[in-house]
Amino acid sequence: MFDILVYLYETYYRPDACPEPAALARKLSAVGFDDEEISEALVWLTDLNEMAGVEQTLTAASTGTRYYVEEEQDALGTAAIGFIQFLESAQVLSPLQREIVIERALALEEVPVSLGKLKVIVLMLLWSQGKEPDALMFDDLFGSDEDQMPRLLH
Repeated sequence: MFDILVYLYETYYRPDACPEPAALARKLSAVGFDDEEISEALVWLTDLNEMAGVEQTLTAASTGTRYYVEEEQDALGTAAIGFIQFLESAQVLSPLQREIVIERALALEEVPVSLGKLKVIVLMLLWSQGKEPDALMFDDLFGSDEDQMPRLLH
């Protein structure tokens, strides 16, 4: 599924350039993606788009601390939680976007969610909202997990 999401991000610069789901499914199939993966990716993306639309209508600010319940900690792992906190402190993600990222990561039913997949989720959220991360964040989001030093929160 993540190969499809990355393909969409790289192929369609803006989400409004992406064809309707039925046409997109045909195009993805023609490129060589598996029908089951296509279906899974389209459902995941549809759910993301529904949630991402909420962000644009709400401008609530949060100054509180986000505590992760045990289920979230198990599903995300410490690296993913640290990365989410880093993105929020760098103001790449708003509190509402953070919650969307967490929900979409939990929807994967993969424990723990790899940092690489979490980065794709963040990119897809920003892409679906028509937002582009700055060049340094873009490099960080597309960088290899193995090449990075652990982040320190200050």
